[in-house]
Amino acid sequence: MIHTLTDKMNAAAEALRFEEAAQFRDQVRALSRVQARQYVESAAGVDADVVACRIDGGVTCVNLVMIRAGRHVGDRSFFPHNADHATPGEVLLAFLTQHYLEQPIPPLILTNADLEGDALEEALSEQAQRPVRLVSSPQGERRMWLEMAEKNALLALANRVRERGTQEGRLVALREALGLPESTQRIECFDISHTMGEATVASCVVYDGHGMQKGEYRRFNIRDITPGDDYAAMRQALARRYERITAEGGKMPDLILIDGGKGQTAMAKSALVELGLNDVAVIGVAKGPERKPGLEELIVEAEGGATVSLPPQHAGLHLIQQIRDEAHRFAIVGHRARRGKSRTRSELQDIPGIGDRRRRALLAHFGGIKGVQSAAIDEIAKVEGISDTIAERIYRHLHGQTPE
Repeated sequence: MIHTLTDKMNAAAEALRFEEAAQFRDQVRALSRVQARQYVESAAGVDADVVACRIDGGVTCVNLVMIRAGRHVGDRSFFPHNADHATPGEVLLAFLTQHYLEQPIPPLILTNADLEGDALEEALSEQAQRPVRLVSSPQGERRMWLEMAEKNALLALANRVRERGTQEGRLVALREALGLPESTQRIECFDISHTMGEATVASCVVYDGHGMQKGEYRRFNIRDITPGDDYAAMRQALARRYERITAEGGKMPDLILIDGGKGQTAMAKSALVELGLNDVAVIGVAKGPERKPGLEELIVEAEGGATVSLPPQHAGLHLIQQIRDEAHRFAIVGHRARRGKSRTRSELQDIPGIGDRRRRALLAHFGGIKGVQSAAIDEIAKVEGISDTIAERIYRHLHGQTPE
């Protein structure tokens, strides 16, 4: 029986992939807490996960309510991919299989679908190395917990359906404004971030017609180019992205957005042609004359780099701004992390006698380079492997003092 169940769990996990709700509405949290307060807090000592699946409007949602020591400590909504014809039981089986690979398993799990309780209980208990109870028809207070999770799922579904409508409307408006084919769904956007050529990072974010797909984002640490050469950085990012997708048979975008002007956009199209991707549409997103939101100029490479300006209130422009801003954010976060790591390494590596082992010991002891910089000589000398002489050398170097 266990072998059969394991096969079913693996099949379910392979078929369905879950996406956490990007933003769980405040009203859902507020409603859950108001509903839960009077009875959740009365069940002292209970640790449980309450998992409910609801399907509505062609969208499937799993809501997880976490009860710890009898208190409602949080809830999250998840949306599976490829669940068009799945039953609630199949969806929950896939969810439990994936979720508890990385999360601790509580002693009690409540669900709103029958999941072959005895066998699944045994499998989860073996994984947790202690008894786990799976209950699909709870009574009393626990039934109220399950109803709360079901209501959370329905509210999250309503928000999701509404958001999908907005996203689809924006995509339709973009297609119509730029003459893109109706099949245009998947959009990837690239941006470059650096500080005066230092620690250059390229970002690639993905939009699939329903929203941003954060699990598919990628960053590229750009190397071996002239510092500050954004053209070379973009060319390297595009080559690395699409050479790998081609080799692995991954999904190709219908449209590529480039955060840049005519030159950057033309270069990107040239790079894609060299990769054999002649049919992928490329559009540049330039800041516009005053660099203000709503004044962006779109460079349509299919029309010889013609410039198109959409009204600030245009739904298609709003979609481009959403995707471009996300690419910009993702690039900046990666650049700052790379720059910080680079500067931390160089600050200490420039000091004679400080190798990797001592550098790691210093950073671990003080929690980072700022902690080392603020430490006194005697504090630095307390770190394993750091003598009084080396501590003084470190202190003087970090404070710009000439060694004696």
